[in-house]
Amino acid sequence: MSVSEDFQQAQIDVKKLGARPGNDVLLKLYALYKQGTHGDASGSRPGMFDLTGRAKFDAWKSVAGTDQQEAQRQYVELVRRLQGL
Repeated sequence: MSVSEDFQQAQIDVKKLGARPGNDVLLKLYALYKQGTHGDASGSRPGMFDLTGRAKFDAWKSVAGTDQQEAQRQYVELVRRLQGL
């Protein structure tokens, strides 16, 4: 399978995990997903009262510069680790 096919499958598999990952892992998954689908984060950082939005933006910004295909590969790898594969 190609990286993009693996990435699409991982998006399905992550919804079937037995246990909900911790917030740090969820933020990493979010960041890699966004980087893999949209590229580098754009726009301004959410306001200080939007804690969830800020955390997600900061996580996405932390992977800035990562190639979209590499971000997809890392996402697939993380989902597989969460599955115990």
